[in-house]
Amino acid sequence: MFLGSDAMNTYAHFLQTLPRSVLWGFRAILILTVGIHVWMAILITQENRRARPIGYSKTESLATTLSSRTMGFTGSFLLFFIVFHIAHFTMRIVFPEYQSMAFHTLLNGEPVYNVYKMVITGFSKTWVSAFYILAMAFLCMHLSHGVSSMFQSLGLRNNKWIKFFNGFARLYGWVIFLGFSSIPACVLLTKYFGFTIFA
Repeated sequence: MFLGSDAMNTYAHFLQTLPRSVLWGFRAILILTVGIHVWMAILITQENRRARPIGYSKTESLATTLSSRTMGFTGSFLLFFIVFHIAHFTMRIVFPEYQSMAFHTLLNGEPVYNVYKMVITGFSKTWVSAFYILAMAFLCMHLSHGVSSMFQSLGLRNNKWIKFFNGFARLYGWVIFLGFSSIPACVLLTKYFGFTIFA
């Protein structure tokens, strides 16, 4: 997106013209991965409840982080976001106008779908950008705890390394948040303040 319409549309056209077996192979892996992640989250939640039928005391809950206490909520929100994102930009059914010929362009003389224009148009709707940025904030929280817990599950997060792995997990979450939020944020900056980040 930051390299301009030709770069974005070239990249998008490459993905869209992959052999169907390759494209749907990647999609199947992603869907399966999300499905396994949700299923494992449910199993772990049930296991934790069986292991500790009485909830944490107020003192114990203060020792946990906001990210760890809201994993169920942020995970559920992100699942809804994934469905919306696919319907919005992949299937293009949230806004039917994305299907019109106005969202086609020429790339090296070849007619292609104008993904660059679709992204700009989509994020020009303030509520859409706000929703995406909020979802990325929840993703940051979810990853901050999830990545840290991953190291614990692998037996690597001991007293010696806990600060390093916790710091790495938080940094990773923030990098993902800033990276993915930058596009809707910049579209809003262009819309409301006239910056020429996107043409």
